[in-house]
Amino acid sequence: MGAFDVPLDDERTQLEAFVEEYRSTVGATLDGLTEEQARRRLVPSATTLLGLLKHVTWMQRVWFEECVGGRPRRELGLVSSPLESFQLSDDDSIASVTAAHRAACATARAAVADLPLDAVVTGHRTGPRTLRWVYLQVLRELAHHCGHADILREQVMHHR
Repeated sequence: MGAFDVPLDDERTQLEAFVEEYRSTVGATLDGLTEEQARRRLVPSATTLLGLLKHVTWMQRVWFEECVGGRPRRELGLVSSPLESFQLSDDDSIASVTAAHRAACATARAAVADLPLDAVVTGHRTGPRTLRWVYLQVLRELAHHCGHADILREQVMHHR
């Protein structure tokens, strides 16, 4: 179900539809690519398609497992900064990063399943916020990075 399927539904349904649509879109950016293409650097920063999906996975874990779930990054085994979250290890592959992304999305869904949008979550180091705010922040991040992924994928496909 996409965002255009729920124009008259309640706010929660709409937020979830938008987030799920972007999760699916960013998750599909590696489809049909080789490992080399997924790791290819085409911009001055360390941003790659594989690194972008790794970052989006990290970002969702921060907002849903740390902020909503109340478990610190260190306990979750997460790097401390967004910049570090783009860094690839030799063990990272399309399969492993995609699996981690799917797992993070499933964990995120479970973390919020029984919480209303007005619930105040307190696990983020910058202070409390509502679950609604978390959804909007995650939506902003996902939309932002889907745009990056679109451009990088276009570059990868045209620079063989």
